[in-house]
Parts: sequence; structure tokens; C-alpha cells
Amino acid sequence: MGSFERYLSLWVGLCICAGILLGNLFPTLFSAVAELEIASVNIPVAVFIWVMIYPMMVQVDFSAIKDIGKKPRGLILTLVINWAIKPFTMAALGWLFFRVLFADWVAPETATEYIAGMILLGVAPCTAMVFVWSHLTRGDANYTLVQVSANDIIMIFAFAPIAAFLLGVSDVSVPWTTLLVSVLLYVVLPLVAGIFTRFWLSKNHKADGLTHFLEKLKPVSITGLLATVVLLFGFQARTIIAQPLSILMIAIPLLIQTYGIFALAYGAARALKLPHTIAAPACMIGTSNFFELAVAVAISLFGLQSGAALATVVGVLVEVPVMLSLVALANRTRHWFPEAN
Repeated sequence: MGSFERYLSLWVGLCICAGILLGNLFPTLFSAVAELEIASVNIPVAVFIWVMIYPMMVQVDFSAIKDIGKKPRGLILTLVINWAIKPFTMAALGWLFFRVLFADWVAPETATEYIAGMILLGVAPCTAMVFVWSHLTRGDANYTLVQVSANDIIMIFAFAPIAAFLLGVSDVSVPWTTLLVSVLLYVVLPLVAGIFTRFWLSKNHKADGLTHFLEKLKPVSITGLLATVVLLFGFQARTIIAQPLSILMIAIPLLIQTYGIFALAYGAARALKLPHTIAAPACMIGTSNFFELAVAVAISLFGLQSGAALATVVGVLVEVPVMLSLVALANRTRHWFPEAN
């Protein structure tokens, strides 16, 4: 790992501060950029995320994917965490904090909306950013792709029923166009580009051509991550300044959920004796959220200025720094897991 990557948490912290500062200095500019959307998917953010994950997709070797069925435990762990545990622990924590612990500081109607936003985050497992976390933990790119693909397929069928059950309503409107466009932008297009790039490099260059190409792309990928952070925090800069107490109250259960789910998944991965290249990405997928979908659904159900929308936004705010801390933890504990066969 190079010196720049070694201090990635510092650069992300500086970009968070820069985003908040720029968002307050130039609110009109960031509002204009925020409106550049297709099916509630922000195009500039999508481009930067695409830049981030394209190098990871180049690493995918389809000839190795056929062997993943021989080691299904990592995939099973991800699916159990994402669909049998995570949504329900998020709902339970939301109820505990906003119906019990914070009940005296939050109006009942607002508390209900905060809980709803948290539930929407819990029901939406990560699609795009997980390729970054997998790359930073030196995860198996092929296995990560299969894990993400399986979750995307299940999400199409399971998101609405689970969200409806936990929200206590029977008419949850899921923006299917947002879901499908996000999967297309964040998974399908960069994967296709990666396949063609890998094929072209193997056909026209020497054996080390792929390695050299990925080394050249590494700074571009990290720049995409940092630019995404600046944009996300710039979009929400005025909310962060205007409602610091509300954001803090929402962030506390979200932090407990994130670290708790990771601890559960990581402990299970160690008990299952998964290799670190599978264990780390599996736990990252189970821990992080598909915040684009959660924000879009919260806005469509409760409105742009609702507590539910604010809760999903707080999920965006805590996602990057928290996940980077978990990446660092996973890398430091690599010796806990057996080597990949």
C-alpha cells in the first residue's frame, strides 16, 4: 500500500470538511449539481463511483467465477446477514432510541419518520461502494462480484415486502427505475467495460500489461472516492450545520448498528474459517448500505424535508468514515483468517 493510500482516512476527513465548507459557501452550485438526476440517481455521483469501481472490475476473471460454487459459505454468510438479520436489528435500534432513550427530545411523529429512514437503510444492502471496500482489503474481486450480484437479485424481490413489514404499512412504493438504473450504472456498465479492457490487454500486451494498467488507474480510482465524498457532504452541508443535534441523535444508533453488524459478521466469518479475501468483503457487504435507493424511497414516501429523508442522509454521512475504519480493522486482523486456497 502506497503512502497516499496509507493516509486515506486523513484525505477523506479533509474532503468531508471541504464538502461542508464548499456546500455552505456555494449552496446554489451544489443545488444545481444535485438536480442532475436520472430516476433519482445523481449523475455526477454515479460518474465518480464508476471511476472508483472500474479498476476493480478489470480485475474480475470470469474463468475463476465458475469455481465459487465450490466454496459457498461466504455467499451464504452475506445473504443471511443482509436479509435475515440486518433489517430487523436496524428497526429494533430505531425503536429503542427514538421510542425510549430519545423520546423526551423528539416529537412522536418525527421519531416515527427517523425510524422509517433507518429501516430503509437497513433493507438496502450496498451495491457500488462495496467494490471499493473489497479492493482496499485485497478481497477476491470475482467472489465480491458474485456476492453483490446475488444481493441485487434478491433486493428486487425482497426490498418492498421487508420494508412494508417493518414500516407497518402495506403500500410501500419502491422506485424500481432507480433500483434498475443504479444497478446498471454501478455494476453492469463498469463490469462490461472491465471485461473488454481485460480482454484487450491480454490480447495486445504482455503478461504484466494488466498489472501496469491497474497501477496507473489506482490514483484515478482514489480520486473518484474523494470527489464523491466532497459532493455528498456538499449536498448536505446546510443540513449538517442547521440540525447538528438531530444528526447526532440519528448517528448514534446507526453507528451501533454498523459496528455491531460488522462484529457479528466478522466473528461468524472467523468461526467458519473463511479466507480473509472472502471474509472481509462479505462483512463489508453486510455492513454498508445502498444509500442512493434508501434516500430515493424515503423522499418518495415521506417527502424531501421529512425526518425519514434526513435519517437516510445521516446514513450517507457516516458511511465513508465508518467503513474506512472497518477496512483498517480488517487489514490489521488479516492474520486471524486462513490463507485462500
